[in-house]
Amino acid sequence: MTINKLKIQNFKNHQEKEFSFSQEINCFVGNNGVGKTNILDALHYLSMGKSFLGNTDSQNIFTTQTPSGEQSFFTIDAEINNEEKVDAIKVLYSKENKKEIRKNDKSYDRLSDHIGYMPCVTISPYDANLISDSGESRRKFIDAMISQTDQDYLFSLIHYQKTIQQRNALLKYFAKNRVFDAASLEIYDEPIVQYGSVIFEKRKEFIQHLNPIVSHFYEIISGGKETVQVEYDSHLLAQDWQRLLTENLDKDRQLTYTSKGIHKDDLHFKMNQQFIKKTGSQGQQKSFLIALKLAQLNRIKELTGKKPILLLDDIFDKLDDGRVSQLIALINKENFGQMFLTDTHKERTEKIVKQINEDSKIFELE
Repeated sequence: MTINKLKIQNFKNHQEKEFSFSQEINCFVGNNGVGKTNILDALHYLSMGKSFLGNTDSQNIFTTQTPSGEQSFFTIDAEINNEEKVDAIKVLYSKENKKEIRKNDKSYDRLSDHIGYMPCVTISPYDANLISDSGESRRKFIDAMISQTDQDYLFSLIHYQKTIQQRNALLKYFAKNRVFDAASLEIYDEPIVQYGSVIFEKRKEFIQHLNPIVSHFYEIISGGKETVQVEYDSHLLAQDWQRLLTENLDKDRQLTYTSKGIHKDDLHFKMNQQFIKKTGSQGQQKSFLIALKLAQLNRIKELTGKKPILLLDDIFDKLDDGRVSQLIALINKENFGQMFLTDTHKERTEKIVKQINEDSKIFELE
């Protein structure tokens, strides 16, 4: 699956742009601030229906310095090669209406139905948050990873999160009004256990298969100097659901939210059995994150039979030219799929990608 053409309108700092892509490697080069990353973000919208930078849809509408130049919508249109046929994908957002994703002029009933159509993996400087931030960023990562391969997981995740929100709202109501009704609260136990169990088992299995692939790619990138691990941490590894809900009921009432469950799961990233956050250098952490994303790419390809598009944002950051060249050659050799990358130096990019694959395109943004 590859992207033939892209047209964006009123998206971030691009009022209108059109591209015709190579089926292999595509590079966006230019100075900082010209919108290279924003092009990758538009491609991410085509896959996941949202920004990988965490912006809200309304924040992504093109604006100018004058009120008369402000817009109220953005569109992202693409022509997608999909197994010997061509699909037209359109993402449309306006301030007046909700966001739409259309496939061949037909809108999806639910945006979640589009997830998995065209898988994508992003490698960017923002990935450092996966190591430095709280467990929430790592949960979002694993949810995005599995959702692209498993609709049942995505369905369970949406319903689990909705149930937790409803239970938390009831706990807050009890505290505010100084009342308590155990029977009303227990109504949420069954869906929490039902959907939460599906999520727990699928996360555990996915990480179990992902871990050796991460180790494999890290060894290639780093030269085998260290060993790395990805460990899955969950309350359910130590307790079953019923005990978890029962034993923490008083605590939940006091806190006014559900304190235990798979919504508190985490991933532990380790190097030589120590947390990489504490012992890994910037270069080692960057190499680990790249290995993690390549493993994600490999696993998605294995499970779906689709080659995800790969978005490489500022890949030269904290990696020398030789290691970047080795990385891109590795990606190309593994036949992962279509690649899009950004860089500030045209000559450097041109030298590396042309050595690896002649069928590449370089777009200079101003």
